[in-house]
Amino acid sequence: MKKVTFMCMFYLAVFCFGTLFTSCASKKKNEFQEIDTAVEKSDFQAGIENVRRGQEGRRPRYHARNAVSLFLDKGLLEYYAGEYHDSSESLQRAEQLIQEAQTKSISENFLSYIANDNTKEYPGVDFENLYINVFNALNYYNRGELDGALVEIRKLTMTGSGKLYLLGRQEEGAKRNVVADAVTELAKLGFTDFPELPESKPVNFSDSALVRYLSALFYLGDRNMDSARIEFELINGAFASNPNIYSFPMPNAVEAARNVPAGATRLNIIGFTGLSPIKEEQKFNQIFPIFQNKVLWYPEFKLPVMVKRPSRIDRVEIVVGNEKFDLELLEDMGAIVEETYNATFTTIFLKTYIRTLLKYAAVDIAAELARQNAPNEMLALAAVAGALGAKATFDASERADLRMARYLPDRALIGGINLEPGSHTVQVHYYSGNFLIDQEVHTVNVRPNALNLIQVVNLK
Repeated sequence: MKKVTFMCMFYLAVFCFGTLFTSCASKKKNEFQEIDTAVEKSDFQAGIENVRRGQEGRRPRYHARNAVSLFLDKGLLEYYAGEYHDSSESLQRAEQLIQEAQTKSISENFLSYIANDNTKEYPGVDFENLYINVFNALNYYNRGELDGALVEIRKLTMTGSGKLYLLGRQEEGAKRNVVADAVTELAKLGFTDFPELPESKPVNFSDSALVRYLSALFYLGDRNMDSARIEFELINGAFASNPNIYSFPMPNAVEAARNVPAGATRLNIIGFTGLSPIKEEQKFNQIFPIFQNKVLWYPEFKLPVMVKRPSRIDRVEIVVGNEKFDLELLEDMGAIVEETYNATFTTIFLKTYIRTLLKYAAVDIAAELARQNAPNEMLALAAVAGALGAKATFDASERADLRMARYLPDRALIGGINLEPGSHTVQVHYYSGNFLIDQEVHTVNVRPNALNLIQVVNLK
């Protein structure tokens, strides 16, 4: 009996301690409103300044445990603003923090692993880890450092060890023993019968057409024709092996970039539009009919789910001289964000499920012991009331972890045109249906025997 009572007190102490941190992690809903408004206006400098100001004072917008999101958001805004060196520094810092967090997670014990995520450093997720290198590769290209761009792309594409080959592996490794550990811990509390634990879903995304396309272009710029040929072929493989992501036709611009006529000079264009989905808290109801106190049968989980942010832009037209063409969809980045998040979500659900089971089990046993030892019926009822109060406290302490990169684009589009070397004016028209909602003009110096690549961004 003493052992069981000690275990109850132990779990109660652990989870109450976590509650304190979770309460501190909660923030007001509109904390990013100023940055969002700046991004909506394409005023990325104002967005960067808002990020900087938000870190001043005693309660920074991005908490110390959310440094990954800070450097991701800052790095993306700096890329959009054309501050390529600063963007590289921010994105590299985010990548370093993700690697450190992954290393720490390997050595986590069971209780640390299932603790509310808000109490721990945000470790980033697969889609963030992938797109860090995509945008940093573009940073290096824009700085005139093609070798650096290729280094970033190879971090993604290296056979066997590149990030594309490791998708979902971290989540699978982390979940390997958690169910068995949960059974062991529940047995310590005296439980031998409990609900079947939820199973995770695999990630149905294994390759990125955007990564392969950039890789092919950078190899062309490096005059490595054989490697460029392989990467162009792998774009077809990405479309074929991920039909749930690439449910649209292969862009004609891929073949046009691959087969530039002899003596011609090509201008390649990549456009980024819209904003990818973000997390919002959603409530999920479950049933635990294994406890003696029925007040513990109906837990309420608060979990992060991805919510789309609709873009007003549905067409991007390019005008160069007398030529007009539309950019074509190459990668639905929002779909990849949602798909790669599936594995993370099932892990979060599993951890929340086990954490709640253990919390309620500790309360159930403690309340039952108190009820059995109560000298009168009034005190016995008080023990049951105490279980209800403990449940309410635990449920209130749970908050969904909404941390993530907020300013990734929703779509990547491509196009291109063969031009004479020299200076050209490129007009970019952004349409919503038949309505022109924004436009911009670029002056481009098209160089012979070199990679000519411009990027246009509108996140409305």
